[in-house]
Amino acid sequence: MKPSILVIGSSNTDMVIKTGHLPQPGETIIGGNFFMNAGGKGANQAVAAARLGGAVTFICKTGNDIFGKQSLQLFKEEAIDTSFVFEDTKHPSGVALITVDDHAENCIVVASGANAHLTAKDIMQANDCFKKADIILMQLEIPVETVEYAASLAASLGKKVILNPAPVCPLSDTLLQHVSIITPNETEAFMLTGIKVIDASTAHQAAKYLNAKGIATVIITLGSKGAFVLHDNICTVVPAPVVHAIDTTAAGDVFNGALAVALSENISATAAVEFACKAAAVSVTRLGAQASAPYRLELNL
Repeated sequence: MKPSILVIGSSNTDMVIKTGHLPQPGETIIGGNFFMNAGGKGANQAVAAARLGGAVTFICKTGNDIFGKQSLQLFKEEAIDTSFVFEDTKHPSGVALITVDDHAENCIVVASGANAHLTAKDIMQANDCFKKADIILMQLEIPVETVEYAASLAASLGKKVILNPAPVCPLSDTLLQHVSIITPNETEAFMLTGIKVIDASTAHQAAKYLNAKGIATVIITLGSKGAFVLHDNICTVVPAPVVHAIDTTAAGDVFNGALAVALSENISATAAVEFACKAAAVSVTRLGAQASAPYRLELNL
């Protein structure tokens, strides 16, 4: 039986331009290749989890437009359960404008569209999905009130909740108490804790701050340096494989999707992070968001 993973989050269409460098404020630059790709943090994580072996149900909201219809078709092609992909007739599907430079760094602006209208009422319709799920994975490209409701429901059923706090925003202590695993990057960890993460020592301080809020497992992703893990009061730095990166756009999303799969297979937190780092490392060697997510066979596992 494949592990059952419930992903709740955003679905966007990414419009990407490759360029030599990221523009400064007021600067116009001539870019290179342009392409459109399916994206959105929730959708990226759902696709990554499905490709890596999870039985994924995805809850999201799209517009009644070509972008929404294309996204729905792609989810079905990835064997994702789309029973709770809601259609919003009043708002367009989400889009993201992405610039990627020669160093694989990116800047992203998102127009949320229908994503901003995924509500607790929508989540209520998927109550049975929560009961069946081995793990619930969420991000913050949907209203935080919806995330709070979903986390509370999951906690009431004794389910593990992974929260990828991106894009970062203030989070209530009540929400954090319902989170089992949190996965900020260095910037997000600083925004949540006020502690600037520059090394293992400061990562430990930030992780302990979040742990004190009631989160059992804190994983701070460190880009090419891997990830810092605090679990059962044991701290570990998991290195990332060394690769030649060309696009880091969805690396964090692939990491989280892979992490959900690994944890739902009941392996240790450290081994799960090693698996997630390996999947993310493969993803940065490719262009695109969902398109960059590896399949299980590619990880030789």
